Amino acid sequence: MAVDTEAHERGFDPDALREKYRAERDKRLRPDGNDQYVNVVGEHAHFVADPFAASEVEREPLVDEVDVVIIGGGFGGLLAGAALRKAGVEGIRIIDNGSEFGGTWYWNRYPGAQCDIESYIYMPLLEETGYIPREKYAFGDEILDYTKRLASTFDLYRDVCFQTSVTGMRWDDAAHRWIVTTDRGDEMRAAFVIHSTGVLNRPKLPGVEGIENFGGHSFHTSRWDYDYTGGGPNGDLTGLRDKRVGVIGTGASAIQAVPHLGESAQHLYVFQRTPSSIDVRGNSPTNPEWVKSLQAGWQQERISNFNVIVGGGHQEVDLVNDGWTDIITRLATFLPHDADGEITPEQAAQAAELADFEKMESIRARVDAVVDNKRTADALKPYYRQFCKRPCFHDEYLPTYNRPNVTLVDTDGKGVTRITETGVLVGDEHYDLDCLVFASGFEVGTSLARRSGFETVGRDGLTITEKWVNGPRTFHGFLSRGFPNCFFMGLTQTGFTPNFTLMIHEQAQHIAYLITETTRRQCSVVETSQQAEEEWQAEMERSALFTRDFFEACTPGYYNNEGHLSDNAGLRASIYGAGSEAFFQIIRSWREAGDLDGLEIS
Repeated sequence: MAVDTEAHERGFDPDALREKYRAERDKRLRPDGNDQYVNVVGEHAHFVADPFAASEVEREPLVDEVDVVIIGGGFGGLLAGAALRKAGVEGIRIIDNGSEFGGTWYWNRYPGAQCDIESYIYMPLLEETGYIPREKYAFGDEILDYTKRLASTFDLYRDVCFQTSVTGMRWDDAAHRWIVTTDRGDEMRAAFVIHSTGVLNRPKLPGVEGIENFGGHSFHTSRWDYDYTGGGPNGDLTGLRDKRVGVIGTGASAIQAVPHLGESAQHLYVFQRTPSSIDVRGNSPTNPEWVKSLQAGWQQERISNFNVIVGGGHQEVDLVNDGWTDIITRLATFLPHDADGEITPEQAAQAAELADFEKMESIRARVDAVVDNKRTADALKPYYRQFCKRPCFHDEYLPTYNRPNVTLVDTDGKGVTRITETGVLVGDEHYDLDCLVFASGFEVGTSLARRSGFETVGRDGLTITEKWVNGPRTFHGFLSRGFPNCFFMGLTQTGFTPNFTLMIHEQAQHIAYLITETTRRQCSVVETSQQAEEEWQAEMERSALFTRDFFEACTPGYYNNEGHLSDNAGLRASIYGAGSEAFFQIIRSWREAGDLDGLEIS
């Protein structure tokens, strides 16, 4: 039975929108993919220097041994540490190049930094720590403070190494230990290591000609320079009152920082390649009466409810009820009314597309309703499916373009032409600037060694770069053959959900199980079998059929490997296509079986 094809009655033409989406995608495709971005090393290394360290920690080099080394002190490392602590593991050492825990929330302290997932489901282990967030959507300073609370609750400050960058990691096959070296002269030995360097960890710069020539002040949003701008996370950037400021990028970071820049700068120019989808934020303080009503287990119930809904599943009640779940409620109105409960995959896909069109039409209509200048409003309208890029939610971003001192410079998908000593060139027009802010995001599709800043050397001298030259090869995303006792956290071949902390919490539980079960069986080495790894590659490619057509039709971004998803390497580097709930069930069932199927332990 056909899905409701009378969508024109709802105010849009599906065929016209498909063609518009295709045209917008095609003009943004680039043959260089991830290579379009500049690596922040050498003359660009200052873009990753730490502006938040109060002082340098002095310590002697460590030449010792621990049970587990966790590389990264963000939520991934914290949740791995918490899971191991709860499992009874004592010898845990977390290494991070920042001066505190926090990961992305340590680095991203730009004005307005805020989570786009409800704080009651994003901030993990709230019941265990006895904490309730202050608002529905927490700001960065509160989340950063909460990471410290997590670390204290699970005694993770005990043996941490801050202001320390790992420079290498090598497997000693005779000793069954990893040798971890750092820029502090450390040579640590660990029975197990966990890569938790973060999904959005390494800043990237646009590969624009002349980027090194700019003579004004410049920085990346993840290293905000308050010494120059004045103010703080809540804005009031008094140092910019006489400054002409440019921002390159219009993703999640820019959406939150631009209103504060527009409020403070003499003039602000926002250079846009692709507009973001901007939905209503609707933040509100936490209701004390609601808090009193909470019963034990409330957070996990709320987390699961949200995740099922955003994954396309059904729940009787939408507990979170926000912009993420809104599109699913629209879906039912496009399903056939006489299908007797039987919906084919084709019908579901067509209904999802029509619901998506309707949702994005409302997003575009909101731009018209808020932005006064028609030309600016038209340029701010996103023409792609909602989840092609991470949706944004903000109530002040669009009104900022009604300020007389704020100019949107739309590059029609081409990006900035050139950076000069005195500003930015777009086409034939030059914009004089005193300050240039790169809101250009983070590396996602580049090699693990480049993103983490060090090489991992496994058995017989095999590097992870060599092993993954044609794309990652893992078992369930956690273990890669040739790299015993080495576990990976992140987006690689695993179940993705917009609620990142749920994703890494599930990973942390699984890794803790693998480590403790190996030691419980009085073994010292755990590794995936060749067969299990190959079978998971086949499953990854099979599951990619669920999402490949969708993402290939998307405008380029890190969700679809900058438009290069169709090759096998792109498929293997992607997420598990059948969805996060299906993936979580796979690993939970695998643990429940208890036979460690697919692993070789000795």
